[in-house]
Amino acid sequence: MAYWLFKSEPETYSWDDMVREGVGGWDGVRNHQAQNNMKAMKVGDRGFFYHSVGEKAIVGVVEVAETHQPDPTDDSGKWGMVKVRALHPVKTPVTLADIKADPDFADLPLVRQSRLSVSPVPPEAWKKICKMAGVKP
Repeated sequence: MAYWLFKSEPETYSWDDMVREGVGGWDGVRNHQAQNNMKAMKVGDRGFFYHSVGEKAIVGVVEVAETHQPDPTDDSGKWGMVKVRALHPVKTPVTLADIKADPDFADLPLVRQSRLSVSPVPPEAWKKICKMAGVKP
């Protein structure tokens, strides 16, 4: 199993929207590196749902429900998406400040490539962030 971080602007698509939808298409991603990350995903992979504006925090856990497929919001046919399922909120939101304050996370794409909307999370970082968030890894 691989682990990921999905960033979303809560004014556009929030954790509450994800929960209400249950399974949603992670569409609208127009970055080659983020697309390659989504192409690498497998059903059952887990991810953190991250609010990228305002609170800048991990607020929930999702899983990949369907692998890479055409993005219906893209008329060019160039871009794809995955579908993710809401699993549960975190007990304690983990903020970007919390992550930046810990030297163990210095190499996380969330820290190094702040504009990347879909990024991998190494297993060790996944476990530590889950502990910080009060959820099982």
